Amino acid sequence: MLRTHTCGELTAAHVGETVKLGGWVDTVRDHGGIIFIDLRDKYGITQVVFDPSDSQDAAAIAHSTRSEYVISIKGDVIARPESMINASIATGAIEIKSTDITILNRSETPPFPLEEAKAQKVSEDLRMQYRYLDLRRDSMQMHMKKRHKMSLFIRNYLDSLDFTEVETPILTKSTPEGARDYLVPNRITPGTFYALPQAPQQYKQILQVACTDRYFQMARCFRDEDLRADRQPEFTQVDIEMSWVEPEDIYGVIDGILASSMEACGHERPALPLPRMSWHDAMNTYGSDKPDLRFGMELTSLNEVFSNTEFKVFKGVIDSGNAIKGINAKGIAQKVPGRVIDEWTEIAKECGLGGMAYIKVNEAGDWKSPITKFFSESELEGLKAALNIEAGDLVLFAADELMKVNECLGKLRLLAADISGEANTGEFKFTWVTEFPLFETNTEGNLVPMHHPFTSVYPEDMDLLGTDPLAARAQAYDVVLNGVELGSGSIRIHDPEVQSQMFTLLRVSEEEKKELFGHLLKALSFGAPPHGGFAIGYDRLCCLLIGGETIRDVIAFPKNHKGIDLMMEAPGSVSKKQLRDVYIELDIPEVEEV
Repeated sequence: MLRTHTCGELTAAHVGETVKLGGWVDTVRDHGGIIFIDLRDKYGITQVVFDPSDSQDAAAIAHSTRSEYVISIKGDVIARPESMINASIATGAIEIKSTDITILNRSETPPFPLEEAKAQKVSEDLRMQYRYLDLRRDSMQMHMKKRHKMSLFIRNYLDSLDFTEVETPILTKSTPEGARDYLVPNRITPGTFYALPQAPQQYKQILQVACTDRYFQMARCFRDEDLRADRQPEFTQVDIEMSWVEPEDIYGVIDGILASSMEACGHERPALPLPRMSWHDAMNTYGSDKPDLRFGMELTSLNEVFSNTEFKVFKGVIDSGNAIKGINAKGIAQKVPGRVIDEWTEIAKECGLGGMAYIKVNEAGDWKSPITKFFSESELEGLKAALNIEAGDLVLFAADELMKVNECLGKLRLLAADISGEANTGEFKFTWVTEFPLFETNTEGNLVPMHHPFTSVYPEDMDLLGTDPLAARAQAYDVVLNGVELGSGSIRIHDPEVQSQMFTLLRVSEEEKKELFGHLLKALSFGAPPHGGFAIGYDRLCCLLIGGETIRDVIAFPKNHKGIDLMMEAPGSVSKKQLRDVYIELDIPEVEEV
């Protein structure tokens, strides 16, 4: 055996035993010729002592080691003197007295320190370039372990509910699903391409036609889209589909998954069922379809307060049937300087508003604002009552079309919460968001699905498809944690005629229906049961429950914010022969030097 124990398991109960350990040199200390090595592996650290009086050769070899050398040792477990016990580590009551050391592999000087506090100050790109070193850190090992534990909990939970794990293809067909596809040229049939799946959406529906009844998969998904902290070109989702279900059935399964995941990460299980709100209520109350419920600061309608106002700006909004709303960021008036107000005003303009109004209330209770001089006494009193305005508060207003107002104040609400610290509570606040609109419109004014074109309408809204499709509600639902969308799902269309009608509303031609979705329509025509499903962004869930800053913290080998794997130097160029084999000739325009 190369080792009899790990570096994290020896205790006072092992005193007197002869053991073999292997690991990385964490630190080397020379105390008057006696060499101390802290030997580290995945499981912990053990102190090893080399005394020249026992073996000059072993002490000399130990003295020559450096940080991150890989060594093996053999020695006797002895108790540390009581004054030298290190209570901060599991092995702190013992040490190994060794006369047998072998250097298995030397290490170059690491490009950055692996100590947690120091490594956090190193650029993320450098840590990703040497990811194999970054992964040696305790925090990263913990992240990988907890990610593993969560997947075990989820798999066991779904197995207990009679779900079957089915792998779906990675090489598939390019179909429009909201993002650009990653394409793979097919050498055997020149000019044709596979696409990497953005999600197994159509496969999991076809599995329901195939009588799978309850499917799940830890599915790899690929999307060529702009990146940010919670996006990667490739990611994992917990993919689920069930037959003979209504939304309530889906909610119950997902509630259980999330509760199990919380437990796997050492958190208290949330009370079930998880709370729910409609999309309409989420937008009107929080200005977002992924509301952060860790703090209040709700959007409040002020139309009634200003129903008879003489302030021209607000009067024009009221007369046009639009909305005036406000939020009260309590206690932060003195923390928000003028330059921040200017930045927030620009955000309001980016949302399509003419600007943003505000009131700062100083510690003496005096209101400071460029617009309050236009308000009557009754309006000031009504405003104070509606928003519970007190000394130290900052009130923000938006007035325009309802959706623009909600979007603007929803963004400002989050920025104000960052300043107040209200979002940093350490709490986990889940909610379901339900009853999404079935459609929205694009810049050309055409209908596009808010979720995807396979989403079923509420039965009572079916007639609206022919009269007012924008008013139709989708049997779609998202689950949100602390303002982050963890996943979404829907009851699917199982009737091929209704699915064809949906494609028609989306201006998909008969030829496109056949070319892009013919396989699904044909499958549905052979008897599809009612079915629905859900997909949880597994990387996002892990990141939030583990306490990572970005999903890159919970992925072993992520891409950076430009989609580059700095360790493997991917993507990279390929040879001309490789391109010829797949009948591709590059025609890349030269970039002029500036």
